[in-house]
Amino acid sequence: MSQVCKESEVLFTGRIFRVVKVIQQLPDGSTLMREVVRHPGAVVVLPLLDDGRVCLVRNFRPAVGQTLVELPAGTLEPDEDPLDTARRELAEETGYRAGRVEHLLSFYMSPGILDERMHVFVATGLTPGEQSLETGEQLEPLLLPLEEALAMARDGRIQDAKTLVALFYYRLFSRPVVSASDMKL
Repeated sequence: MSQVCKESEVLFTGRIFRVVKVIQQLPDGSTLMREVVRHPGAVVVLPLLDDGRVCLVRNFRPAVGQTLVELPAGTLEPDEDPLDTARRELAEETGYRAGRVEHLLSFYMSPGILDERMHVFVATGLTPGEQSLETGEQLEPLLLPLEEALAMARDGRIQDAKTLVALFYYRLFSRPVVSASDMKL
């Protein structure tokens, strides 16, 4: 099922992303026009403290007009390695520096309209430091036991997709399962 897509025009260019018109050549020879958001990609970091707590942040999001509970995250700079972005964003948003940062998974955020690829990392061996927030960022670190963060994801207090994916993926695939009751989400 091979199909060809060509960008035909840039509709909007912003500070971080651009919107382009894409012409999709369908297998039957016909074409379809779509608008696509081009994004450089981003990271999300799951910071795990030695005592079993996770460091989330309370982050005001103007797009939805509310403060969300999220994992630290940020956009890749041009030609920046996602691992470097993860270390930078963790330090900027939480103040923590990590002794170890490991790639967990990568996924597309919303491939129907957006080409943003999200890279998830787990950070351990954390040492505290000062936040270095960008202008306009209003982030407040929130330290919780991992199980409490998972409970917040279950009951809807965490609504951010990248945070939900990172928490559930880590819980389901990265931690040893002790018993059947431990598998409950």
